[in-house]
Amino acid sequence: MIAHLRGRLLAKHPNQAIVETGGVGYDVTISVPTFSDLPGVGSEVALHIHTHVREDLIALYGFLRPAEKVLFEKLITVSGIGPKLAITILSGMAADEMVGAIRENDVARLTRIPGIGKKTAERMVLELRDKLPMPVVGEAPAIPTRSAMEEDVLSALVNLGYQRALAERALEKVSKDGSFEVMFRNALGVLAK
Repeated sequence: MIAHLRGRLLAKHPNQAIVETGGVGYDVTISVPTFSDLPGVGSEVALHIHTHVREDLIALYGFLRPAEKVLFEKLITVSGIGPKLAITILSGMAADEMVGAIRENDVARLTRIPGIGKKTAERMVLELRDKLPMPVVGEAPAIPTRSAMEEDVLSALVNLGYQRALAERALEKVSKDGSFEVMFRNALGVLAK
C-alpha cells in the first residue's frame, strides 16, 4: 500500500492534488486545509497517504500533517462515515476544533459541518470520544500526565455526567495532595461554581 508520496505537484484543486513521483502522476483526494497549505504548482511536495481499497476502486487520500491522517483514519471507523465524508468533515472544521467538540460531546457544533446530521454527530461522539484522549492536530499544549488517583477522580466526574474537558479543568484547579475523596469533593466544588 502507498503510505507516503514525495514528488512534484502537477495540479491542485480544493479537493484534489496530482503528484508526480517517478514519472507517474498520482491523483490524491485532499481536504481543504491541506489544499490551503500546499506549495505552488511545480514545487516539491510530500503527502502522508491513506490508501483506500474497495472492490471497484483504489483511492488515495493525502494529508500534509500526519495528525490529520490519524484523525481521518479514526473518522472512517465510525459507522456511516466513509472516506469521502471524512474528507468533507475535515474540510468543514479545523481538526483540533473537531477533536474538542467530540471530546466535549458538542453535537450542535459538529452538526454545523456540511453533510453531518445529528445522528452522525452523535455516533462520532460515541465512537471517538475515548479514542481521542488529546488534540491530534495543532500546537495545543500537551496534556500533563496524571496519577492513577487523578484519573480515578476524572473518571468519577465524567460518570456523574460532567463533560470531560470541564472535569479536567476542575481537576487542574484543586490540590493534588490528600485522598481520593478530598480531591473529588474539591473538584466538585470547583464545578459547582
